[in-house]
Amino acid sequence: MAVSTYTASGTKATTGAKLDKAVFGVEVKSHQLLRQAYEAYLANGRDNLAVTKTRGLVRGGGKKPWKQKGTGRARFGSSRNPIWRGGGIVFGPTGQENYSVKISTTSKRVALRQALSLANDSGKLIVMENLKSKEGKTAEMAQLLAKVGVTRDALVVVDSKTPELVMATANLQNVMLVSAQYLNVFDIMNADHIVLTTDALKVVETWLKPAKKAEEK
Repeated sequence: MAVSTYTASGTKATTGAKLDKAVFGVEVKSHQLLRQAYEAYLANGRDNLAVTKTRGLVRGGGKKPWKQKGTGRARFGSSRNPIWRGGGIVFGPTGQENYSVKISTTSKRVALRQALSLANDSGKLIVMENLKSKEGKTAEMAQLLAKVGVTRDALVVVDSKTPELVMATANLQNVMLVSAQYLNVFDIMNADHIVLTTDALKVVETWLKPAKKAEEK
């Protein structure tokens, strides 16, 4: 499998990069695992900020509203009873809930291979021989990405981030820079273009290529 490759200056290379079929050519019969990995990413990034007060935490209510007997009304010990207005909340969020979702390492890698294969089938993949920014200027990076055909949301994958690359892409709203070892299904599925450097491509293929035993099964 080959894909269009561009040089560091943005010109098209004479030969295209070869993609490993075991990583970029997987047949996706069902999207169930992709959905599971996608939702797990969102769940694990969720901030647990919702907190409500129980009747013991609501201020006031220390005085008995009326005496126990003789009024003809139901007995109450506190105006902060949950059934009263201004009372505590029953079974509300406490801020201690755990929303994280666990997926096995094997399943994560399968989902990543499926996501990359779908991206390859859709023509989203772009390979660059090298991607560097000497001065970290945003304008130069924007021009370079435009040359290789990046017109919408792009995921730029490098083998390792450099301060210059971070500076050059930080102010580009439609560009996300990520190291190859931190690829995830969420970013891959939401990107319109996926730009991989040749070094990052090697890292991804080494990381995600299934073992021989798994292939035989």
